[in-house]
Amino acid sequence: MAEVTLTLEEYEALREMAMGVAAPIIDQVIVAPVKRKASAYSKRFGKAFKKVSKQYKKKNGQWMKNGFRSAVRAAHKLAKSNRKL
Repeated sequence: MAEVTLTLEEYEALREMAMGVAAPIIDQVIVAPVKRKASAYSKRFGKAFKKVSKQYKKKNGQWMKNGFRSAVRAAHKLAKSNRKL
């Protein structure tokens, strides 16, 4: 069989002919979704939960029975009031 050498331009032209019309190259800018700003209440609740959660955990760090539920309720109560966190 004969040996054939092609330049890069010849190869690309031959490839385009074999594939048909070349696929268009689309430059799309991927925009990250905008994150929502945390509300003032959610910030207060987060601080209150961290403060209260210690009371509803065991020494080894596990939650007591119904401890998480109780901590959430206590944190909501504390965040709702205007007490200092």
